[in-house]
Amino acid sequence: MLVLGIETSCDETGVALYDNQRGLLAHALYTQAALHADYGGVVPELASRDHIRRVLPLTREVLDKASRPLADVGAVAYTQGPGLAGALLVGASVAQGLAYALGVPALGIHHLEGHLLSPLMTKPAPEFPFVALLVSGGHSQLMRINGIGNYEVLGETLDDAAGEAFDKTAKLLGLGYPGGPELAALARKGTPGLVKLPRPMLHSKDLDFSFSGLKTAVVMQVKERALDATARANIAAEFQAAIVDVLVAKSLSALEQCGVSHLVVAGGVGANTELRSRLKHAGERGGFNVYFPPAEFCTDNGAMIAFAAALRLRDARGTLQKTDGAFSVKPRWNLASLPRV
Repeated sequence: MLVLGIETSCDETGVALYDNQRGLLAHALYTQAALHADYGGVVPELASRDHIRRVLPLTREVLDKASRPLADVGAVAYTQGPGLAGALLVGASVAQGLAYALGVPALGIHHLEGHLLSPLMTKPAPEFPFVALLVSGGHSQLMRINGIGNYEVLGETLDDAAGEAFDKTAKLLGLGYPGGPELAALARKGTPGLVKLPRPMLHSKDLDFSFSGLKTAVVMQVKERALDATARANIAAEFQAAIVDVLVAKSLSALEQCGVSHLVVAGGVGANTELRSRLKHAGERGGFNVYFPPAEFCTDNGAMIAFAAALRLRDARGTLQKTDGAFSVKPRWNLASLPRV
C-alpha cells in the first residue's frame, strides 16, 4: 500500500510517500524558522497560515519526485496530535479531504509515535523491546518500547524539555532562533569545564529530568561576567556538556533497569553531534546498540508519519474503513492511550 503522510504539528510542514513494499519513495520538508526568527519563538497563528500555503505544493512535489499519481495513494496519514491546535487542523483537514476524494482510509497518527518509530526506517533496525530517548523542543522522555502501541514511560522532564532549554539558553547568549543548532555550533569553539554549571538530577535515583535550574545557572553566569566571544563559547560548551552528561547517564540507567541492549534516540536534539558521539562511545564500551534516525528525520517530518501509519496499516487486516470526512485533532494526547498492534 502507498501511504501519503502529512506533518503540521508545529513549525515544519512535512509530506512523504511511503510504500510498504519498497520503503520511503520521496519526502519534502519546509521549515518556518525564518518566519518566526524575529519573534524568538513560534507564533501559532503565523505557523497555521504558513502550513496552508505549503502543504499542497509539497504534496505535489513529493508525488512528482516519486513519479506516482495521487490516484495511487491507498491511505492518507496525518499528525492528529499533540501540537498546536491550528497547525494540526491544517494537516488534518487536507489529509481528510484528500482521503475522502480518493475513497481511501485516513489515519491520525500520534506525533511522538512517529518520532519513536522513525529509527525503524534505518538498516539495521532495532528489535523490540528497546529503550527510547525522546528529546526535542517540547519533550524529554525515556520509554520502554515493547511493540507498536505498547509504550511504557520510564522518566520524563519535570519542567523544561532539553530542546527548550537549548533555545532559552541560546537566547540568553544572544544567539538567533532556533537556538539549539546555533548553541551547538558555538559550543564547538569553547571548552567545557572552564565555567561550572550543574548537572540537574544526575544522581537522583529515578529516570526523570529537570533542566530549568540549568538555565537559571546560565542566567547567573551571564550576569557575573562580561560576555565576550570566548566567554559565550565556554558557557555554551559547558551547557551542552551538562545536558549531554544527564541524558547519557539516564539512558544508561534505563537500559540497565530494563535489561535490554538496544537504545533508540529520536527527536530534534537527537541530531546533536555531541550527544550522538557520547552515546555511540558508551554503547561501544557497554556492549549495547544505539540507533539514530538520519539527521534529516530527527526534526518533525512527514516520513515518520507515513511510516508509523504504514506499520499500523500492515496489521489492520482490512479493518480500516474509508473516511467519511469527519475529523478532530488532539493538541494534548497521552501516548499511553494508543491502541496496541
